[in-house]
Amino acid sequence: MSLPGLPFRAVALRLPLLGGLLAAAVAVPGGAALAAPATQAEMEVYTSLAALNLCIARAAGVEFERAVGIAAETITRWIQDTHQSAIAPVSATPLGLEDLRRGAVNSAVIGAVEICPDQVPPEVLRDVRQAMQKSAPATPTGQPPASTPAQPPASTPADPPARR
Repeated sequence: MSLPGLPFRAVALRLPLLGGLLAAAVAVPGGAALAAPATQAEMEVYTSLAALNLCIARAAGVEFERAVGIAAETITRWIQDTHQSAIAPVSATPLGLEDLRRGAVNSAVIGAVEICPDQVPPEVLRDVRQAMQKSAPATPTGQPPASTPAQPPASTPADPPARR
């Protein structure tokens, strides 16, 4: 298989280590040995891989919804099999299949917006960026949010002065 600009077979044949890594990946036992909940760091890796999967699929001409579904299902199944559906930063208990899928879709799309925005439909790109702006903290990272008074003072100007 070869994607535009990405000759996978040609590269794989020149990388003898790849064969060993693939064999090791297949030999990884499932079940209790890897049943620990996914950590934040692991989730960041899974999200990056799903986003990259989505970007590569789109570059190869795969329709957006299908590419998202494949990338999300990859994350979902990996978390089910490797972590028994548990994600430490999200919940102390394993998540249901639909919750895993919903989160995986969101992760793949948000990651794709960050690494290959040209492969994301404009309306999805706009919606994701708007949602990210709304959820972004209003204060710089590491600083507590300023407390807001219950009622604004009567002398508050309608438009604050422009910042320089």
